[in-house]
Amino acid sequence: MSGITGHSAGTAAIELRALAFSYGETAILRDIGLDLGRGRTLALLGPSGCGKTTLLRLLAGLLAPTAGTIAIGGRLMADARARLFVPPEKRGLGMVFQDYALWPHMSVAGNVAFPLEMAGLGRAEIERRVTAALDRVGLAALATRGPGDLSGGQQQRVAIARAIVGEPGLLLFDEPLSNLDRELREALAVDLAVLLSDLGVSAVYVTHDQSEAFTIADQVAVMQGGAIVQLAEPQALVTAPASVEVAEFLKLGTVVEAQRHDDGSWQLRGTDIRLASGSEGPAGAARARVMLGRKALDILAPEAAPARGQIVRALFRGDAYALSVALGEGTARVVVETVSELRRGIGETVGLAVDPRGLRWFPMN
Repeated sequence: MSGITGHSAGTAAIELRALAFSYGETAILRDIGLDLGRGRTLALLGPSGCGKTTLLRLLAGLLAPTAGTIAIGGRLMADARARLFVPPEKRGLGMVFQDYALWPHMSVAGNVAFPLEMAGLGRAEIERRVTAALDRVGLAALATRGPGDLSGGQQQRVAIARAIVGEPGLLLFDEPLSNLDRELREALAVDLAVLLSDLGVSAVYVTHDQSEAFTIADQVAVMQGGAIVQLAEPQALVTAPASVEVAEFLKLGTVVEAQRHDDGSWQLRGTDIRLASGSEGPAGAARARVMLGRKALDILAPEAAPARGQIVRALFRGDAYALSVALGEGTARVVVETVSELRRGIGETVGLAVDPRGLRWFPMN
């Protein structure tokens, strides 16, 4: 589908075409285009200032685009050229915010019921939907409590119940777990993923935490500088990052420069690691960049390895040690990342061998 015309669109949950947003002369979003299938969850992942929250606000109708179109559930919601703009309350959305946005003077049930009361539903229907929504998030027993009596995680569950009670066609999440500690975030991310799957509802989830994004989303849009630099399923992002910038943002491994020798082999700059001629680099290139994933480097006894390095950091991660190993010296020194099931000490000399299957090649800019 190359464009969207009139006041209707396709059948995807979301269709964005050439979407842009600027403050005066400052471009915040540039040429955003994507489709999200119905019943799927999209994570907008990126560092602060990359434009992910602005994109969410455009979807919500809290901002109007400078250029391009937005369609939700087959309906055109915004078209900058045609000056079409549908306000938030008419977009059929549910939203969950970072700060919960609960009314302290209302009970849990009252908070969840509020959007239904505003929509004019009857009392019996409101009670049925509120009970069902609270049951979905595991809070049916706390319906009469006040928000101040709940933990942060429970308050966020109330906010989620309020978002789903109206049975919206699209749910929007603006970093909803960022105020919680890591252990609780991880648990709620799993619960949220299960809930979205059970509901079969479409969702867009903004986060700067890739673990959350990978747990919750079917697709992840990595954003940098106001643009989507890669849109893929979580596994594809890990196995085939589109650029050095994506690989480094996701912390998938160490990216180093490599130089091709006359015999076709590649040598990693600043190290004595040499890759066999069968290693695939960019065709015809004399130089390239290569990402060494953490599983691309095998730890061996120093005397049995083709290269040696010195451990400069060792962190226990529960099932293995994450090691930083320095290769070379001075300005040519390169620090690579790997893992070891055995405990290793800082300053220890280890041998390294490269598994070509763990490499990802990128051309030099």
